[in-house]
Amino acid sequence: MRRRHLFLIAALLLLPVLPVLADDDDHEDHERARRALKAGDALPLAALLERSGIEATGRLIEVELEREHGRLVYELKVLTPQGRVMEHYFDAHSGTLLKTEGDDE
Repeated sequence: MRRRHLFLIAALLLLPVLPVLADDDDHEDHERARRALKAGDALPLAALLERSGIEATGRLIEVELEREHGRLVYELKVLTPQGRVMEHYFDAHSGTLLKTEGDDE
């Protein structure tokens, strides 16, 4: 019983710290994306969305800018009207669609 109380106290002490750590990661991701845009290594997200017309296929629920196989890639997750989650991968520099995956594949 005593261990359980110590664990709960430790968990409660860490709760205020966790959102700050998450915010730091988000801030670093944002800064990395900003540098890529400024260097011309990535299209602005708005330009990619306009070119691809991806928003016409459903509701955009998540966007990530990641380095995969040596190049920057936008990963766009879209919720379709049928309730499926589709992941679309675009070359961040050119806007070329690389692949599409669905939640049932």
